[in-house]
Amino acid sequence: MSRYSRHIVLDEIGQAGQDKISAAKVLVIGAGGLGCPVLQYLVAAGIGKIGVVDYDTVDESNLQRQVLYNTASIGQKKVIAAKERLQQLNPTITIETYPEKLVSENVIEIFKDYDIIVDGTDNFSTRYLINDAAIILDKPLVYGAIFKFEGQVTVFNYKGGPSYRCLFPTPPQKGSVPNCSEIGVLGVLPGIIGTMQANEVLKIILGIGTPLSGKLYCFNTLTNQSMTIGINREEPTIAMVKQRGLNFENIEETTFCSNNAFEIGIESIISEDDIQFIDVRGLSEMPRIEREDILEIPLPQLTKRLELISRKKKIIIFCKSGIRSAQAVAILKEQNITNCWSLKDGVSAFTKALSKTT
Repeated sequence: MSRYSRHIVLDEIGQAGQDKISAAKVLVIGAGGLGCPVLQYLVAAGIGKIGVVDYDTVDESNLQRQVLYNTASIGQKKVIAAKERLQQLNPTITIETYPEKLVSENVIEIFKDYDIIVDGTDNFSTRYLINDAAIILDKPLVYGAIFKFEGQVTVFNYKGGPSYRCLFPTPPQKGSVPNCSEIGVLGVLPGIIGTMQANEVLKIILGIGTPLSGKLYCFNTLTNQSMTIGINREEPTIAMVKQRGLNFENIEETTFCSNNAFEIGIESIISEDDIQFIDVRGLSEMPRIEREDILEIPLPQLTKRLELISRKKKIIIFCKSGIRSAQAVAILKEQNITNCWSLKDGVSAFTKALSKTT
């Protein structure tokens, strides 16, 4: 009574509503920027059973926005660190951890024990898998997404409402969508969007308010402006997913990270002399590589510094993972600088090759 008293005194919730919350079972996929606030508020609210799926470990760069963790959490599995902190917040509930990647082989087994699914992931292959499994098992899906200073929230597959595929029928083209590590994200943004996802979960459980089914809520942190976009249910799309059943579509994550047509491996060029390397990462990104043949030009400045780029040498462009370097290649080719390639696997491939030669 004491822990949940502020809920119970609300006429719209009361003891009966709090009992619904305590009986609910919610699965949160991703314990990162979005997953952290979702987990914190659902645990505090008293959700009876919460599942957490994540195979990643805590990195120092996570702490800017994933405030469930602290410096001592670095190197720990996220689900382990999350469970420890969450049990300190509310030891009266059950927390199940799944320190594994969500794939077609385990998705049904994990999903089947939960009432509501929360998508806090950051890659398209998992989003489509989550969507399709939710349709097959007929479970509501609370979705959130973030990009730099903007976020989105909606509810899919709720009482005959639309699905993720109704909004995004097909995955984006290769190399067209960077991730947070490539373009950055305002630290408070996932807190805002994740908290809104938790709010949608509670509305569904309690049967109060109007869940964001059929509506995509978009929020801009820089302007404080928001808009809501209608989403229609596409029956042929839903039917396609149901007909395919457990034969889930295989969408490779790597298809979004590079443009293979202009990609080259470090092993084929590391020993060449007539090369100009261009680092298009931000100047504060680590690790830095100290070599005289590396030109540092952050991607937004590339077209302003074309005079520094050689027209005679082979140009090899790299970034963290290959997304920005592929974009840089496309930009240079538009400027008739054609002798350029994106370095496969980015800066990590460069540093590994250097370590072998020293």
